[in-house]
Amino acid sequence: MLLSAIVALACNTTQKTATSASGGCDDSIKLPAGFCAIVFAESAGPVRDIAVRKNGDVFVGLLDQRRQPGGVLALRDTNKDGHADVAVHFGEGGVHGVALAGDSTLYASTATSILRFHLTDSLLPKKRVDTIVVGLPARQPPSHTIAVDVRGNLIVNIGAATNACVPGDAPQKAGPDPCPELQNSGGIWRFGTEKANQPVAEGTRIATGLHNAIALAVNPGDTMVYAVSQGRDGLHDAWPNLYSEQEAATAAAEEMIRIASYRADFGWPYCYYDYLKQERRLAPEYGGDKERTDRCDRLIQPLIAFPAHWSPMGLLFYTGTMFPPQYRGGAFIAFHGSAARAPFPEEGYQVVFLAFKDGMAAEDTIFASGFAGTMVTPQGADHRPVGLAQGPDGSLFVTDDKGGRIWKIVYKAAPTK
Repeated sequence: MLLSAIVALACNTTQKTATSASGGCDDSIKLPAGFCAIVFAESAGPVRDIAVRKNGDVFVGLLDQRRQPGGVLALRDTNKDGHADVAVHFGEGGVHGVALAGDSTLYASTATSILRFHLTDSLLPKKRVDTIVVGLPARQPPSHTIAVDVRGNLIVNIGAATNACVPGDAPQKAGPDPCPELQNSGGIWRFGTEKANQPVAEGTRIATGLHNAIALAVNPGDTMVYAVSQGRDGLHDAWPNLYSEQEAATAAAEEMIRIASYRADFGWPYCYYDYLKQERRLAPEYGGDKERTDRCDRLIQPLIAFPAHWSPMGLLFYTGTMFPPQYRGGAFIAFHGSAARAPFPEEGYQVVFLAFKDGMAAEDTIFASGFAGTMVTPQGADHRPVGLAQGPDGSLFVTDDKGGRIWKIVYKAAPTK
């Protein structure tokens, strides 16, 4: 069935809309001086994670949508004008994560599995498709981000299904202790790629206590695994007598972490990182009262915390030479945008740059904004950033699963006078 889908989708009539981009810089995207956001592809559908080959071919995961199947969308710019002019589909089922290994192998994650495609000079891969991992706990929409480490292993995010391990997120219920979700979710796993059909139990859990570490990457500089994990929701909904709406909107931060030890523990669901107080607090499901820090004191601290509910989705360490020197070695983070900051305005919907100094997170600044347009809400936003990838020329690709747009951000210094 999968192979027949590859052939059928290669002739899909949505090719033309996916490659209809034209013109120069997209002025709706606000960038530092000298940068330009070119619309590489338009109306490509609900595009998620992205990977770019050395020849410039682009591969993006597609969620399932009415009248448009999921799978992988492959794009090529044949005349090198910055806009895709050839597009094909392959695979089936909603795909979130994509990652390249050795420039000839593409991994793609569905809701429950990770597939391996063998690339060719054509945009379509070879007919043989391998299933490497099976039985991943499903989330809607799929969010198993994948990366490839320096040894060729797959690094996989498996997000938790609940806010604090309480079935159905039932209000004012104590969480089970220990939390059974941590056996196969709420963390990051490593899988070898030499064996097919591996269940989660055959992988190695390299980090635990992460609610949903969707923004995931291996840093080429130090070869370590990094992630920006989405914090929990529902503090006011589950505990209205303890947390006000304002506190719930701002308390549980998004955490950037580095995995520097075996089976590193970051505390979920027993603890959350309080953005305003800049320390871990005991979750109310486990006896927390907004002040208690016991059980959380000795856990690994984040490198940096971002405001609650910004929804980090993409992470990229920049190694190119197109951008000015201050960007090299730093990290770009794509924030999908919040949906739970009421009564305050929603935030996020932007790409942030985080500088690193001596291996530590330093200053963070907004790099790209304007994605949402005039209505900064999940329903009203024009675009919502998701995936990030670096092109072979050092450009930065950004995907959008709301408007279906893919940008190629380039830098051209102003001429000297």
